[in-house]
Amino acid sequence: MKKILSGLFAAALGCLTVPAFAAGDAVKLPSYDWSFEGVFGTYDKASMQRGLQVYKDVCAGCHSLDLVAMRNLLDLGYSADEVKAFAADYTVEDGPNGEGEMFERAGKPSDYFPNPFPNEQAAAASNSGKAPPDLSLMAKARVGGPTYIRALLTGYEDTPEGLDIEDGMYNKYFPGHQIAMASPLYEEAVEYSDGTPATIDQMAADVSHFLMWAAEPKLEARKSTGIKVMIFLIIFTLVMYAAKRKVFAKVH
Repeated sequence: MKKILSGLFAAALGCLTVPAFAAGDAVKLPSYDWSFEGVFGTYDKASMQRGLQVYKDVCAGCHSLDLVAMRNLLDLGYSADEVKAFAADYTVEDGPNGEGEMFERAGKPSDYFPNPFPNEQAAAASNSGKAPPDLSLMAKARVGGPTYIRALLTGYEDTPEGLDIEDGMYNKYFPGHQIAMASPLYEEAVEYSDGTPATIDQMAADVSHFLMWAAEPKLEARKSTGIKVMIFLIIFTLVMYAAKRKVFAKVH
């Protein structure tokens, strides 16, 4: 009975972990330790705050974050006043006003991150004909999730001899190795407010952590609920087993 319960418990909790890489993935990804992995894993708020800084200073010039509202940054450990100040740094188009015209105003916590381009056509025209993808769900949309993103951001190398790939566009973790985005990170590309050295790997790790949260903001709540449900089911099963033994004791 104990073995059966243990097996059920492990199988159910396994569903709460970060998805594994798809079998047959052509790109061999490195292994990283993430604080949110495993049954009891949680997000690292300090890392997510640094990742937000990397997104704002490096990624936001090309990539949108359409599904994340400014108010959601409260989950990263910011106070309401800090979120208001952060939102106010953005200029948001609103309207129409009483005269039927659109106007610009300072951002509010209820606003979503503004798109860096007015439309997809403008985004494509500014990026060699291909609009940069939105990053809201990127950590769930790619096999490997945040591990893939982190590896990709650190996987730029000189083009090996014999390959017809433009210098600066070879990435060992990108399928086919020909990537359309030049390396966005360089040493000390940002100045972390907490004093953490802004190495390429550190920035890649932090922004990947942040994008995992953006894609799955309720991960911690989901795990907590799943654990409580499993504990309840285990206790309920044991109680029913004990009741069964008592009721049928005379029969046996």
